[in-house]
Amino acid sequence: MIEGAQEQVVTGEDVSASGADAEVLGYRFRSHAKELRELPPGPLFFGRLDFAPEGPGGEEAGEHRGQSYHIGRLRITEHPAAPPLVVDWRAPVSRAFYQAGPRDPQGVTVRRRFGWAPGSEGDSADLSGLEDEHLGAGEGLGTGSAILAGEIERPRVGPMRDIAATIQPEQDDLVRRELTASICVQGAPGTGKTAVGLHRAAYLLYTYPQRIRRGGLLILGPNRTFLSYIAEVLPTLGESGVRQSTVLDEIARQPVRGRDEEAAAVVKHDARMAEVLRRALYARVVPPVDSLAVPDGSYRWRLSLAELEQIVEGVREEAPPYAIGRERVRTRAVRIIREQAERRSGVRNNAWLQKIGRARPLTAFVDAVWPRTTPEEVVAELFMDDEVLASAAEGILTAGEQRALLWAKPPRSHKSAKWSAADLVLLDEVAGLIEHPAGYGHIVIDEAQDLSPMEARAIARRAGFGSLTVLGDLAQGTTPWAARTWPGLLAHLGKPDAVLAPLTTGFRVPAAIVALANRLLAALDVDVPPAQSLRRDGELRIWEVGEEREERERYGGRKGREGQKGREGREGREVVGAAVSAVREALGREGSIGVIAADEGPSGVVAVRAALAAAKIVAAGPDELGARVTVLPASLAKGLEYDHVVAVEPAAVAEAESRGLERLYVVLTRAVSRLDVVHSRPLPF
Repeated sequence: MIEGAQEQVVTGEDVSASGADAEVLGYRFRSHAKELRELPPGPLFFGRLDFAPEGPGGEEAGEHRGQSYHIGRLRITEHPAAPPLVVDWRAPVSRAFYQAGPRDPQGVTVRRRFGWAPGSEGDSADLSGLEDEHLGAGEGLGTGSAILAGEIERPRVGPMRDIAATIQPEQDDLVRRELTASICVQGAPGTGKTAVGLHRAAYLLYTYPQRIRRGGLLILGPNRTFLSYIAEVLPTLGESGVRQSTVLDEIARQPVRGRDEEAAAVVKHDARMAEVLRRALYARVVPPVDSLAVPDGSYRWRLSLAELEQIVEGVREEAPPYAIGRERVRTRAVRIIREQAERRSGVRNNAWLQKIGRARPLTAFVDAVWPRTTPEEVVAELFMDDEVLASAAEGILTAGEQRALLWAKPPRSHKSAKWSAADLVLLDEVAGLIEHPAGYGHIVIDEAQDLSPMEARAIARRAGFGSLTVLGDLAQGTTPWAARTWPGLLAHLGKPDAVLAPLTTGFRVPAAIVALANRLLAALDVDVPPAQSLRRDGELRIWEVGEEREERERYGGRKGREGQKGREGREGREVVGAAVSAVREALGREGSIGVIAADEGPSGVVAVRAALAAAKIVAAGPDELGARVTVLPASLAKGLEYDHVVAVEPAAVAEAESRGLERLYVVLTRAVSRLDVVHSRPLPF
């Protein structure tokens, strides 16, 4: 296929067509060849379906009677017109591979799974085993498949892998929802919600290629570390060129150079700010104060004050985007002049209309009643002038909230302002009021529970004519404005009727680790059912350090001799030392190791990284995918997975922020095989 695509590039140059057509065709040929060349290596297939022949059971097989199909990550054929050697997992016939069972064989007599050695490129020598389920005879392995379990539990080193070979029926139902359906997946840790979202994106690109590519498809993640982790999933499924971004990147009109106090950030992310900004913008629209005379050669066309007032008031009542409203004012003034001119001396052509529309008095009138403005001007004036803010926020924000918004040291103008991340959300809101942004055909939002109402509105503006796949877990909401229920957030996203689909059964996180994390749920202010896990193979160890020291203090009289800061520093060193020991033990096992600690403090990431370096253990940062040992702050752990996690001083993680317990819940559920909890202080659970 790769050779054929490259040959097509060469022969396509001789196709007889216009220059523009030849250029477009050549671009398509070159793009297709490039996509094939860049496909990540791997086995070409992972399953096979044998359908019932003519006779009993054949009716259910329909047009596939007597056929056998290999199932893989993409369609493979010797020639475009020839029957495929491997069928794409997204094809309608492939659905039976995920949905058929002994009770409902769907015309399948045998479902075969192939096992491949880790890292295999599909060489026959790498075939490690196969399993047959005789569904037609009512026999199936279900969750007892050794190949399925082996693939799910395989050590995770490097970026996230696709799950095309292991998709479960309830996941497949979500992946194959129609394009027009917006869905919200509430997924407990390890249930594969991120993988479901990415595979849904791949499915939609396959099933609705023209509609999706016309509108575009966007993947939104919580941060760039997370996006790096998931970046390889869609390419392995044959889909490249999909935009993967963060909300901040999508709305970044200005660089982030400022930082808000939490009180100010909370107000800025509040949904009430939308009305405050709308008032501030439209406060610039003022009624006319005088009649208008527009020159036309030696003649002047006049519009009375009453006519001008009616124009401005009528456009305001229609509430169009601000920029469109400004042009409507101009257009309606020109229309009245045209009616006067045609009554006087006949029909006027377009050139005349354009000349009148550009006339200096008319432009001055429009600038006076509906002035040009930018989002930066509107927001800066709001935060620099307490009277402007008070007028826009009257009856909406309290006096204290208004004080939190005002800049302590106002810049000379909006051009020198240092914008914060929250300010960018407000700038985008005003930009959307001035002119609607371009939208996408479908948007997949991961870790959506952390979106603020104002961030959700920014996404809604880009999905007005598209659909959403919303992924998240309310128990993992760590921002001060994190959602506690889905209906409210879905309303801000513009999809209040989105279908809510819970995933509660985990396949990645072992039961022992899930049980520990579930102990935190009672303390979280969210209505989320406890997670469950089908895995019984994991390991959980609690390392409590400082017991010998406590005995020495009790009998040696050291207690009270050192200050609080000194004790915290010594306890931090002891905990970090125990974490190094845990990492050293973990290096004797297979798989990736993630060491997660508080962002700051005596047991934080800086201390952990220094201790590992002193112990001659090479540790990478969170952005270095594929490392054996990774040290990362708790604030960046969301969405990532490691075979072995060392969680350092949970109490410090929980105390670091207002939603610290939710952050700790995230940290405890990053392990997919083994978890070591190292602590000297009482555990928050």
